Amino acid sequence: METFLIKALQLVLALSLLVIIHELGHFLWARLFKIRVEKFYIFFNPWFSLAKWKPKNSETTYGIGWLPLGGYVKIAGMIDESMDKEQMKQEPQPWEFRSKPAWQRLLVMTGGVINNFILAIIIYAGIAWYWGEKTIPFRNAYEGMDFTPAAQALGFRNGDILLEADGELLDSRQRDVIYRMLDSKVVTVLRQGDTVNIALPENALLTLPQNDPIMAIRVPVFVKQVLPGEPAAKAGLKEGDRIIAVGDSTTRAYSELVPALQAYAGKEVPVEVIRDGKSLTLKAVPTAEGKLGFGLRMPQEVFECDITRYNLLEAIPVGIHDGTSQLTTYVSSLKYLFTKSGAESIGGFGAIGNLFPSAWNWRTFWEMTAFLSIILAFMNIIPIPALDGGHVVFLLWEVVTRRKPSEKVLEYSQIAGMCFLVALLLYANFNDLYRFVIK
Repeated sequence: METFLIKALQLVLALSLLVIIHELGHFLWARLFKIRVEKFYIFFNPWFSLAKWKPKNSETTYGIGWLPLGGYVKIAGMIDESMDKEQMKQEPQPWEFRSKPAWQRLLVMTGGVINNFILAIIIYAGIAWYWGEKTIPFRNAYEGMDFTPAAQALGFRNGDILLEADGELLDSRQRDVIYRMLDSKVVTVLRQGDTVNIALPENALLTLPQNDPIMAIRVPVFVKQVLPGEPAAKAGLKEGDRIIAVGDSTTRAYSELVPALQAYAGKEVPVEVIRDGKSLTLKAVPTAEGKLGFGLRMPQEVFECDITRYNLLEAIPVGIHDGTSQLTTYVSSLKYLFTKSGAESIGGFGAIGNLFPSAWNWRTFWEMTAFLSIILAFMNIIPIPALDGGHVVFLLWEVVTRRKPSEKVLEYSQIAGMCFLVALLLYANFNDLYRFVIK
């Protein structure tokens, strides 16, 4: 339950920020061109609002809805989700959206998308400035990677050291490195000293479980600290020891140590360690849970890392690069949606919530918020009626032909677009429910 609440809280906070920034883009451009904005809402408010207020001498009512599916600004003289037909029957007023030049209306409609993309860049720049970049190059992870069974079915083996994808170096610093690897035709790895080429099938990405990491660094078992009174201390383990075998099992990585100790739970077993460059065998008795009682060195404490620090000005290009790179990767990945597996992988709020970690981590939270901001920007600019992109298409048509589409066309298009979006929303969340309950 605690894990669910932490993920849900992160999702709500991220969506709230993204909605505010998006709608603020529409609001500010509208006010700049002296267009009246009647409502500014975070989340939707069918039937009732959680809160609403109207500042003195303000034309705008601000509010918080109860349905966290987005938000909206109600702009006077515009056919939108409010479907205010009565207002549209009146004579156009100078302060209405429909009375303004097409180029001004175009800026109003793209303001949200632009804001979301700028927000992503700012977040990525902030991450680079505050935390810097500390990464373990794949070549430095000398024990290679542990792969999931699904990844092993593609040809990967535990211990493989990633080198190249289609002849290009795989760089662990790139956020889209996993996508680049799985989207390639041939991945080159170092396997037990030999270079091996792994030919991936087409659409390899879709053969893997959604949102599950396909690999993890194999962390050598270096003792960081020994807990007093525990089996490790009784056996004579010391800080800096590396455990390389338990009984007959080789334990070059922590993922191999755990099952080896559990197999000898409560029994005395020889434990081979490397201490000061020499091999040494100790006798230990793991607990009933298969524990020895010592702290493990983290990967960043074992492997040589690349650490890059940025000042505020240097972080800005990093933010721009990361934002554009994530956008490019996301757009490229959409090709998988037009396959059977891709359609089945579409998820709703459950899938989005699962992208956040189960324990609070500010860096991960901001990384996911930036990524969702990019998704929101791109999805809104898709030319579907009821989305910003649908309005943009009609405005571009007006600019090119110098003729406005009729209000009936705009009205029916808005209804059709809203029906499509509701159906898509229901389908996505049904997929979440199906995966949770049935699968």
